[in-house]
Amino acid sequence: MSAETSSPQMMGGPAGPVVLGSVERKRKPLVGRFVAGLVYGIPTVVILCPMLLFLVSSFWSIHDGNLNRHFTLENYARFFADVSYWGVYFETLRLAAYVGLFGLFSGYILAYLIWRQQGQLRYLLLLFSVIPLAMNYIVKVFAMRNILGYNGLLNDALIFAGILDKPSKMFVFNQTAVLISMCVIYLPFAILPIFLSLERIPLNLLAASADLGATAGQTFWRVVVPLSLPGSVVGALFVMVLALGDYLTPQMVGGSQGFTFGRAIWSQFGMAFNWPFGAALAVMLLLAIAVILLVARVLSKMGRSS
Repeated sequence: MSAETSSPQMMGGPAGPVVLGSVERKRKPLVGRFVAGLVYGIPTVVILCPMLLFLVSSFWSIHDGNLNRHFTLENYARFFADVSYWGVYFETLRLAAYVGLFGLFSGYILAYLIWRQQGQLRYLLLLFSVIPLAMNYIVKVFAMRNILGYNGLLNDALIFAGILDKPSKMFVFNQTAVLISMCVIYLPFAILPIFLSLERIPLNLLAASADLGATAGQTFWRVVVPLSLPGSVVGALFVMVLALGDYLTPQMVGGSQGFTFGRAIWSQFGMAFNWPFGAALAVMLLLAIAVILLVARVLSKMGRSS
């Protein structure tokens, strides 16, 4: 028998597993790189590339219905020169801030009440609170129109309670209607992260606080609130960011008086067909969101260091 056919590698001798092990070790880095490429590549293609395209197209322009790809700042100059856009911009920021604050306080109260329940009741209540997240957005907006309308449930309830003598139009087709609708629709988005932050608090800390003589109120303010604050801020910011970019709710329940910056962006894409200017408006909105997130990050660092 020749030396080639009698080699340990060919016969499955002691060197065989060593060779196979080295092959497996070479495969593992390749698999890891492939998975890492998917993890980082998919968000880059799906999220970052469209955002970069928006940024680039915001420096283009439309002339006589034709797209001009030469670099220009006229879209941003138009935004800064038009006072009406500034008014809508800051009014939308104020509206989103109110929605975020409502989500923070109302969401915290509901999440805390759910968290304090025992056994399966806790998760059953949590399920009912987040069920609206699975509902179609259009259905929720139409539901709010039925509630806030001239002959809606809210007017009927106020008339039945004797607060109003006749139905009022103050709850629909104005900024009040937009604010109420956004607060109700986006509330589940605040409840879930706040509840998860409460769920991470070790129960032995609450027991230790009680053993040291703290009252229920002291335990809440000195233990529960500080430990759940990061999740609460995340929930409020999430709701605020969603409210900033919403254009469908203001259009369906706000009417002509419920004009927001999201509707201004939508009008440039869907009606005026001025995509470069719409992209510039979207970039300005994204800049506001980035500033909000940066301020929240600084405040959270200051809270942890204090």
